[in-house]
Amino acid sequence: MSTETVNTFHDAETVLRNPDLAQSLYDEGAVIMADTLLVLHGEQHKTRLKQEMRVFRRNFLRYYESEVFPRTLAETLEPFEALGHADLMELGYLATLNLSADFAGIDRMERNTEESSRLLKLVKVFAEGATLVHSTRDKDVVRSEVRDALKEFEGSFLKDSIARRKGLIAKHRAGKISEDDLPRDILTELLSSDPAQQLPPEVLTREIAFFLQAGAHSTGNATSHAFHDLTEWAKAHPEDGARYLPDPIFLQHCVHEALRLHPASPVSWRRPVCPVDLPDGRTATPDRQVEIDLWAANRDPEIFGADADVFNPHRKLPDGVNAFGLTFGTGFHSCLGRDLDGGAIPTEKSTPKTHRLGIVTLFVQALLQRGARPDPDQPPEPASHTARPNWGVYPILFGSK
Repeated sequence: MSTETVNTFHDAETVLRNPDLAQSLYDEGAVIMADTLLVLHGEQHKTRLKQEMRVFRRNFLRYYESEVFPRTLAETLEPFEALGHADLMELGYLATLNLSADFAGIDRMERNTEESSRLLKLVKVFAEGATLVHSTRDKDVVRSEVRDALKEFEGSFLKDSIARRKGLIAKHRAGKISEDDLPRDILTELLSSDPAQQLPPEVLTREIAFFLQAGAHSTGNATSHAFHDLTEWAKAHPEDGARYLPDPIFLQHCVHEALRLHPASPVSWRRPVCPVDLPDGRTATPDRQVEIDLWAANRDPEIFGADADVFNPHRKLPDGVNAFGLTFGTGFHSCLGRDLDGGAIPTEKSTPKTHRLGIVTLFVQALLQRGARPDPDQPPEPASHTARPNWGVYPILFGSK
């Protein structure tokens, strides 16, 4: 299939908002992505999104950022801080795993290292399946691994999580417990939906597995990129490095700059459902694919300046352009976790006490508070299993030098 490429910021923004372009980047990873929210289109997407957006009621984001994540993060960091070193990639997965599980609706009854390790192993397989288009491994082998992981996930984690939530939902409908007593997660919302909208078991399994890996995989990678960019910038600009901890809103702005430079996927693909006129005058027909080059769009010098391809937290932005660019997408397929990962967009009136920083900034902040720094004797190494420009291992040290 031939491809039409879009690589400037405004053209990419326009194309991402076009309702006649369906998501197609994850077709290769259908083994886990088929019929999940991210790949649905039109009315099906609207219906599923309406179901799952109910999770965000009752001040969800502030609750997770102020109560759930700090506790999980401290529990995760404590043993590694005591040890004095860690692999930031592994640490990122572990720190966001429990948050993603809470959000998706997966219970961890044992709450021990062995259980977390089992779940983490499955999540890594799911993540490789979801990003199969960029895998450097034999794709059929990866698909087989994903199928096996889904079966294990269903039997070891999902089955019991479903049973517990169905019991609580029944109690709520019988008036025995209030709505506030129900878990705040995707699985609960899907199980609470109208019977006509209930998902087939295999689709429900993929949907929850998708949310589980999306949070842990994307947030972990975003944190490692942000930590690297911030520590490198501080070497050349110690005056800014000294601002990171006393000025959390500045720290968040620096994290947003890193998010701009490192979108979770360097490209987004769309399939026209009818002939679509692109912003530059080309017409994309259903037999062609539209590739939105997010990497290039987020580095468009017309928007981000002549130094758009380097980290610079002091760059001036045009009105209406977010510091993180199009990293979270835009339009009806924008990332559901944008405000959870990135936090609220700061304004001149924002204050550290009330402003939501987002969990990537909170993670980086916690690392810096514990004296985290790259291990000078073990430089980070790029990931070898994917064409995406992510780190494979990132050794760090804790404590004073």
